[in-house]
Amino acid sequence: MNLAEIVRFALRGLSANKLRSVLTMLGILIGVAAVILLVAVGNGSAQAIADRISALGTNTLTVMSTSRGTSSGGLTMKVADALDDPVLAPDVKSVSPVVSTSATLTYEGSDHDVGSFVGTTPDWFGASNFPVQTGALFTVDDEAQARRVVVIGQTVAEELFADVDPVGRQVTVGGALFTIVGVLDEKSSSGFSDSNDTAVAPISAVRQVLAGYGTLSSILVEARSSAQVDTVESEITTILDQKMPAGSDGTTTYRIQNASQLLETQTETADTFTTLLGAVAAISLLVGGIGITNIMLVTVTERTREIGIRKALGAPRRVVLSQFLIEATLLSVIGGGLGVAAALIGSKFPIVGVQPVVVPSSVALALGVSVLIGLFFGGLPAARAARLRPIDALRYE
Repeated sequence: MNLAEIVRFALRGLSANKLRSVLTMLGILIGVAAVILLVAVGNGSAQAIADRISALGTNTLTVMSTSRGTSSGGLTMKVADALDDPVLAPDVKSVSPVVSTSATLTYEGSDHDVGSFVGTTPDWFGASNFPVQTGALFTVDDEAQARRVVVIGQTVAEELFADVDPVGRQVTVGGALFTIVGVLDEKSSSGFSDSNDTAVAPISAVRQVLAGYGTLSSILVEARSSAQVDTVESEITTILDQKMPAGSDGTTTYRIQNASQLLETQTETADTFTTLLGAVAAISLLVGGIGITNIMLVTVTERTREIGIRKALGAPRRVVLSQFLIEATLLSVIGGGLGVAAALIGSKFPIVGVQPVVVPSSVALALGVSVLIGLFFGGLPAARAARLRPIDALRYE
């Protein structure tokens, strides 16, 4: 008996009990789809966060204070000015002091609570990779003169100016009028916060109207290139140690956040998270394999007399073994193929706020494992069928 005939007999055996075959394939389908989709969700989440970190610029460092209040040790404009030193820090491209607060913008009776109202200098836009879409950015002269001008994000523009051009309009912030001079380009969000729900104004105006003249929220330092980030970190650390001496217990009063290191750490964490998701989903594939064993054992028992007749007519052991192995493998292959199709369709839709990104290797791995499961878990029932003696099989009731 050739392979084509063995496959034909296997398909006939599967079609003899369609419901049982469908339920077995359903178990494999769910397992394969779960593995591919969960890995895709982990990968999609990792990419969203990585894109957001990369959008900030991997050649930036953020200096934050670890001390509370406005006492010595906090970040001040003098500290920011000291970091912009061509002699002590020649690899620094720009330094942007930042004050950040929440605020309510009002336009013609409509209010919008902005999650992040940022006061900074014009260099901040280039360092944070946040270009303007329409209008213009505020200038160095605007900052020097504390002009009340503001650049808003896409979310703010949509909430307050659905049908009009925001540029040139005035909004009320903290009881003062700010003129909108530009709208920022849209930026991708991680799903946990909206990067476009922001407004940026000259730091002098924001301190005057909203934040006061206390300490800064942070200082954004831009290196001349990504390769010089570590060098810049060393340079500004030397300056900060002079301007912000350690506390009485020896701990530093500042913290430097390196965007490239943050991206590397996030990538490692995301890889671990994705691996764990895949491992959890793989359990369902194992359950599907156990289901194949149970189904095939029942099939062998039901067809004992058929096996006896075939062996009595001269069918060799390998033919019987091959037939049941192929039946089990076909169940897993068809179920796996349907699982891949279901996963690819499911990946088109967001899951828990994350857009899945299918990993091609996970598709190949899940499908390959489903085939191996068919061979492995179908091996025991197939071997049992092949070992039956014709006389015992014929006498089976």
